[in-house]
Amino acid sequence: MRDFETLVQEAVEADVNGWGFSWLDGRATEERPPWGFAKLLAGRLDTVRSALDLDTGGGEVLSEAARFPERIAATEGWPPNAQRARDRLGPRGVDIVETTEGSGLPFPDEFFELVSARHPVSPDWEEIRRVLIPGGHYFAQHVGPASAFELIEHFLGPLPEQRKGRDSVAEAAAADAAGLTVTDLRTTRCRMEFFDVGAVVWILRKCVWWVPDFSAERYLGKLRELDGPMRAGKPFVAHSTRHLIEARR
Repeated sequence: MRDFETLVQEAVEADVNGWGFSWLDGRATEERPPWGFAKLLAGRLDTVRSALDLDTGGGEVLSEAARFPERIAATEGWPPNAQRARDRLGPRGVDIVETTEGSGLPFPDEFFELVSARHPVSPDWEEIRRVLIPGGHYFAQHVGPASAFELIEHFLGPLPEQRKGRDSVAEAAAADAAGLTVTDLRTTRCRMEFFDVGAVVWILRKCVWWVPDFSAERYLGKLRELDGPMRAGKPFVAHSTRHLIEARR
């Protein structure tokens, strides 16, 4: 294993745009949810004539579908990711729309048969219902409660109130209150392992909401605490939580 300073510096300099995680190959692992969201979404897209993907990142998940409906759009709030999505999906006819949180969806009422999302920032259930046609579906994989909190709390300390957020039952109730009918709700907890300190630096730079004030310099001591056991062959273990949710208008 390379020395601590080298691992940290290469992770600080690495590209974190888009929503791919190949930089972590061989350096970290994460179990995947058992339902296989990308494959399920591809199947749904093959059966509808209009679809909207929310918070698409760089379009990585959406691009796995072999076929798109005749009218399809995707939203993204981070400009570098939106450009990546345009480069990846624009040639396939996907309209990439940049949005800002809280501004609503810039589409007419009852415009899409399917609204999808993989790890949306914060689903606006009223807006989702508005743009769905009657009988249309919302189909998504959400981040669940206390996801990766073993790692987050290593840097920030105990966060008991934040652990309560993103609860699947509460989200289903919010969807129901907005006039949607939840037809499927599944949850899972997946093991994550980080094998070197560079992987930790990179993931915290990419998922900036985990430790909002993160920089390698600011948290050098905490990073060194992780480095020792990793060098001894003991990975840092955390757990991601996910839920699959489907709702019908």
